[in-house]
Amino acid sequence: MPWRSPADDDADDTRMEVTPPERAAAGLPGVRAGLGASLREMGPRRTALTLLRVNQKDGFDCPGCAWPEGDHRHVAEFCENGAKAVAEEATTRRVTREFFAAHPASELAGRSDHWLGRQGRLTEPMLKRAGRDHYEPVSWDEALGLVAAELTALSAPDEAVFYTSGRTSNEAAFLYQLFVRAFGTNNLPDCSNMCHESSGSALTETIGVGKGSVLLEDLHRADLIFVVGQNPGTNHPRMLTALEHAKKAGARIVAVNPLPEAGLIRFKNPQKASGLVGSGTPLADLFLQIRVNGDLALFQALNRLLVERDAVDHEFLAACTSGFDELAAHLRTLDWEQVLEATGLSRERIDETLAEVLRADRIVVCWAMGLTQHKNSVPTIREVVNFLLLRGNIGRTGAGVCPVRGHSNVQGDRTMGINEKPAPAFLDALAAEFGFEPPREHGVDTVEAIRAMREGRIRVFFGMGGNFVRAAPDSAVTEAAMRACRLTVQVSTKLNRSHAVVGEQALILPTLGRTEQDVRGSGPQFVSVEDSMGMVHASRGRLRPASPHLLSEVAIVCRLARAVLPGSGIDWAALEDDYDLIRDRIARVVPGFADFNARVRRPGGFTLPHAPRDERRFPTASGKARLTVNPLEVLRVPEGRLLLQTLRSHDQYNTTIYGLDDRYRGVRAGRRVVFVHPADLEAFGIADGALVDLVGEWADGVERRAPRFRVIGYPTARGCAAAYFPETNVLVPLDSTADVSNTPTSKSVIVRLEPVG
Repeated sequence: MPWRSPADDDADDTRMEVTPPERAAAGLPGVRAGLGASLREMGPRRTALTLLRVNQKDGFDCPGCAWPEGDHRHVAEFCENGAKAVAEEATTRRVTREFFAAHPASELAGRSDHWLGRQGRLTEPMLKRAGRDHYEPVSWDEALGLVAAELTALSAPDEAVFYTSGRTSNEAAFLYQLFVRAFGTNNLPDCSNMCHESSGSALTETIGVGKGSVLLEDLHRADLIFVVGQNPGTNHPRMLTALEHAKKAGARIVAVNPLPEAGLIRFKNPQKASGLVGSGTPLADLFLQIRVNGDLALFQALNRLLVERDAVDHEFLAACTSGFDELAAHLRTLDWEQVLEATGLSRERIDETLAEVLRADRIVVCWAMGLTQHKNSVPTIREVVNFLLLRGNIGRTGAGVCPVRGHSNVQGDRTMGINEKPAPAFLDALAAEFGFEPPREHGVDTVEAIRAMREGRIRVFFGMGGNFVRAAPDSAVTEAAMRACRLTVQVSTKLNRSHAVVGEQALILPTLGRTEQDVRGSGPQFVSVEDSMGMVHASRGRLRPASPHLLSEVAIVCRLARAVLPGSGIDWAALEDDYDLIRDRIARVVPGFADFNARVRRPGGFTLPHAPRDERRFPTASGKARLTVNPLEVLRVPEGRLLLQTLRSHDQYNTTIYGLDDRYRGVRAGRRVVFVHPADLEAFGIADGALVDLVGEWADGVERRAPRFRVIGYPTARGCAAAYFPETNVLVPLDSTADVSNTPTSKSVIVRLEPVG
């Protein structure tokens, strides 16, 4: 079946409204939007029961993002988009067997992501048999028996792939990877492959730990904070509170982004009266409107100036780093004309930024996918690390690297072993604890999995959460790859496009959400998560499950393992019954989790060790942090083309579309829009408001088309454009990936605008 753009069921060109972008985030509009969504989906009583438990020490972890909570928490410890995320999960809407009888899979494949998500919670296992177009209900025993039969019939375990979304708890993730490795493969791709893989690659290479080095209090104590390639007002709104705290303590903030973002201009804290009725807090002291992909050039220029002025920490560099002489020699060759071309900034603006750096003793650099989804993402992040190391800003209070993750436990999943390239030490510990020899050969990541499915080398796809079809790049290729499988399985809470684009047979396995009670034979259970800053804490749902037929992710994994591996020697039934037993096993396998059961029960949880932060010890091969040489290559765009970045709207979390408005950017009742600088539109002869197709142009010679986007004149960087994903994932070739990390280059898409009609 050829790929086609899903319909916009709830939007059309005539209803869309466009107004000037806002210049402040949150405040009363944010409160109204969050509570309005909650009341619509849950009703008053359910809204109170859920929202007052979000991110509380005795409550559940918000599924909306991985931003940490402080020791002192507000009664309303959630943001607008957190409230929407909770409302999506705790909705009273239900998807029943009658729904599937009325809507064949072929119809669902043409529906929009927004429409699919609005149908409500899945309620029982459903099977689409080979040759049929409708799902039908099946028992759990039949569903898991079918998966077991398909897995055991494979010629080799590597003919199956086991994907993980970052919402999976530590306990479920640990058991999932244990089952997969006991089955015999390391084919464990996850959503990190598509977002922060570049961060982990660069940080592991340079400081020896693939995680950020700061805690929340470091942001509060920083002198200078860079926020690079990130829009916290939409993607991590509670981060704005931390930035406000830092500003009140005297910090300066530099925002580096092709688009001006409302949250970094001014924040109206809805937890304070001054944020509800006052003017709020200005955040960014300096806005660098950088050209897309210009970040490597910016930090390399700053590093050259630091070296030229001898404004570096020689004592720290000598004691804790290697490679300074090579870096200094490389920086002396930097071409300023290339820097200015790559960044789109003036030399004066860069010097102004340097002045901020020289005044600061403690610097934090925060970033998100604006840095991680380019071909040169790993070199760019290595250059950020150079910038911090040159002035001793790693392993110092109020300073360090801060990659800001999206999914609420994507970092924890990696810690638990969800990794297609596991460390030998982790496999050794797993073998010692469970008495089997795990596979040592590396598995496939997300991009490699799609290639393998397309080529028929993978026959079974098993997805633990997420919406793989819409999250992955190159939509036509991804969907064809999924349809080439013999069996596709999705463990999900809600309906999405991955339930409609399926293999010969398809299973939907409905699972409990974060908000819901999880009661096993031994009593009520809780799970744990790890946030972006390495804090591990408990999450306890309180709501009655959406259906009596739901199983927890832990139970699904354990029952599947019993069906597939009856003689494994692992007591899966006991692990399903009592999650404390899982945590005991984690404590003996995963470093930093000693006495896990006791520590996770402490209010607020505990902090995982981080050698660079805690000891200024760098677990690299040399025992020192590595300064690296990163050649600068300017990404040049042919005349008449633009460099497109994909991004979220404000009514969105990854592929979950809460609504059709992007309040901060002034777009209402629509998503198929492309933001372009008015001067570029004038040069192209395209009117503001015109309809265009976005046509991706790549070295492979294959044009990829995203049809019917409304052009919006917008104050983005010249020569650049922006549009929402997943609608524009079709433009990103499967084979266009970041060096080293293999992350899709969703932030560096060369497009032309082709008028419609």
